[in-house]
Amino acid sequence: MPSLLPRSAPGWLTDPAVSVLRRLGVTPNMLTIAGVAGNVAAGVAAGFGEFLIAGAIVLIASSLDFLDGALARATDTATDFGSVLDSVMDRVSEAAVLFGLLVYFSARGDQTETLLIFVAAVASVLVSYVRARAEIIGLEMREGIFTRLERVALLGVGLIAASFEENVLTVVLWILAVLASATALQRLALVWWKSREA
Repeated sequence: MPSLLPRSAPGWLTDPAVSVLRRLGVTPNMLTIAGVAGNVAAGVAAGFGEFLIAGAIVLIASSLDFLDGALARATDTATDFGSVLDSVMDRVSEAAVLFGLLVYFSARGDQTETLLIFVAAVASVLVSYVRARAEIIGLEMREGIFTRLERVALLGVGLIAASFEENVLTVVLWILAVLASATALQRLALVWWKSREA
């Protein structure tokens, strides 16, 4: 099953920004670190209940994911380390925002939301882990109904919506927990299927 959202932004959208960044001497790794810093700031804002700010920062900071790879290709600076750094920092970014929400809900004694955050965080890591293990044994794994892009988009928009109606966040966390778990299972099933064909 294909992903809900495209895996990369179209060139007409990224090329102007990449051109400016290239002239400024910005490197792909700089963009990666900037994205992490932004998501950590979003996590802090979420921990204080500043959901509008947190959501806006999540969407802006995570959009750098569209640019670091494009910049690496445009400047011919793509490296194995950069690829690993980007992947690891993606996990850190997502965890930072979820941790901010964990602080917020645990301080209020909201057990349901706290448990959902735990499930969503673990499932999100498993989605990437199954892909990594599949690629180690030589299986390409791009499929996934709810990968990081979908999770980030939902979380960012959900945080913004929660600034008007906080109960929206509970719904968002249910969706994250359920669909991230389903995606991890989907990828595991695909590994089984592809390995049998191989």
